Amino acid sequence: MYTRSWQIIRDDSKKTFEVIGQETNTDHFLNQVHGMQKLGMAVTGVILPVTNQYASKGAIRFAGYVQEEGLYDRLMKSYRQRISEDAGGWEV
Repeated sequence: MYTRSWQIIRDDSKKTFEVIGQETNTDHFLNQVHGMQKLGMAVTGVILPVTNQYASKGAIRFAGYVQEEGLYDRLMKSYRQRISEDAGGWEV
């Protein structure tokens, strides 16, 4: 069994992705991605095991996608904004 996994988020509307980092427990990340999808955001969360093939961030590629630094932060900002709007303007 793999102990660590890469957390990767993809913006399917802009065809970009970002490798966020390694984590042993990916539940929080996948819950956030699911929440974004429920609000209508075109995102995909990808979990890859850290292996010899994917030992570094630079080795991870997706056909048709371009790597974008800061993608996760941009998507989280949009997600928080949409949650705030849905809650009647309350700050999250």
